[in-house]
Amino acid sequence: MLFKTPDLDADERRAVERILALKESLSYAVGTSPRRWQGLLRRSALARAVRGSNSIEGYTVEVDDAIAVAEGKQPLDANQEAVLAVRGYQTAMTYVLQLASDPHFTYSEALLRSLHFMMIQHDLTKHPGLWRPGPIYVRDDEKNEVVYEGPNADMLPSLVNELIATLNAAHEAAVPALVRAAMAHLNLVMIHPFSDGNGRMARCLQTLVLARAGTLAPQFSSIEEYLGENTRAYYDVLTLVGAGSWHPERDAKEWLRFCLTAHFRQATKLLRRAREIDKLWDMLEEEIRKYGLPERVLYALSDAAMGWRVRNATYRPVAEISDQLAGRDLKLAVSAGLLIPKGERRGRYYERSDRLKQIRDQTREPRSALDDPFGPPPPSLIQLALTGIASA
Repeated sequence: MLFKTPDLDADERRAVERILALKESLSYAVGTSPRRWQGLLRRSALARAVRGSNSIEGYTVEVDDAIAVAEGKQPLDANQEAVLAVRGYQTAMTYVLQLASDPHFTYSEALLRSLHFMMIQHDLTKHPGLWRPGPIYVRDDEKNEVVYEGPNADMLPSLVNELIATLNAAHEAAVPALVRAAMAHLNLVMIHPFSDGNGRMARCLQTLVLARAGTLAPQFSSIEEYLGENTRAYYDVLTLVGAGSWHPERDAKEWLRFCLTAHFRQATKLLRRAREIDKLWDMLEEEIRKYGLPERVLYALSDAAMGWRVRNATYRPVAEISDQLAGRDLKLAVSAGLLIPKGERRGRYYERSDRLKQIRDQTREPRSALDDPFGPPPPSLIQLALTGIASA
């Protein structure tokens, strides 16, 4: 027996509709009339998702370091343990992106084990790719107490098989993907089949279910950034629903509403971020024309304007140029007063100048109070859902 999918009431059905409207607006923004700034948004979205999921487990890295790891480069600050964790999770997430459109796809025990191995392979003591051999307890370090005990290890094969059957069942297609994904997350994290990495696996599975649904580009389907920023609330709702041990008979309504709220707020944030990056790109185009810089320098300036550190190693693959030409471009941007060099030789990186900070500040939109997807939509949100950034 698994946690049962709650029946949706009128408010929850309306919330799903509002989330889908936001995602449709975002899909339009990133899927039609492609502009180069969309690459920045996609890189950022994936890196923030990977960073968010790992931060929940205590592996904290900066966004630019997460991007560097995702692109196979050495980060500037992150310690080796965090790098290995981020790299493993990024590998699993990249595979999820590949599976999103696979016509031969099916959920299986082998798939779950493989994703887990990708995440945890750097530490063989945690049995990557294998079910846990014994009992497991989840400890809340902030509360200094055990908050959950997983089901007996001998129950794992049958519970996992039931979960897989549910994911593959045709009748589940009638349930909104947002709901199916939330329930997949809940059931896997409550089964807790692995010795470590169960939370990361559950969040990755949730993203996979959403990616397979195809309602939005996989990079923008995840709520992992939101969960990383709201870890306490995430833990609290899991503790509430889990009630300390394996209780699949309990009502999952609070968990479902939490996930719908997360999707609503994450989609709202991504739409705002898309509009801001569009404006930022336009302003940076004016700057490079003013100083006669190569148009490709936009890639470096946009990263720097977002507050990320730019390096030759991370700039040149995006701009698709040689090491020598990348170094020349960055020096030109420094001479124009747009980038500030830091460090020496292999440790050299570039930060944004006051001018880029000013440009970034001019593109920021006001941060409004957190919206409730279950309440009446404010006029501004209705307009947002209808237009997205269609005028970009």
